Amino acid sequence: MNIKNLLKKKERRFKKERVELSIDRYWRTAICFLFLIAVSSSFLGYYLFAQINSEPKLDVAEANSQFETVKKERIEKVLEYFSKRDAKSTVIVGSPAPVSDPSI
Repeated sequence: MNIKNLLKKKERRFKKERVELSIDRYWRTAICFLFLIAVSSSFLGYYLFAQINSEPKLDVAEANSQFETVKKERIEKVLEYFSKRDAKSTVIVGSPAPVSDPSI
């Protein structure tokens, strides 16, 4: 028998070995997820661009027909509304402020 072997005691570990998390796996998952989001947003952007770019353009004749739909009565009604608001604002600004002291 070897004396060195007798003097050395075998270490026993009764504790359960700690299982460490694989952080590398989570980073790879996060990077893949972000890459998929970037690729899908690129395709969505191109798809929307293609749809908007393919819409027909308005002709000058169509543009003039759109302006004819606004009637004179509607414009006068809106102008009358704003003139009434202007009159109300003038009355409010010209009136004295009420007293804010409740003891008076």
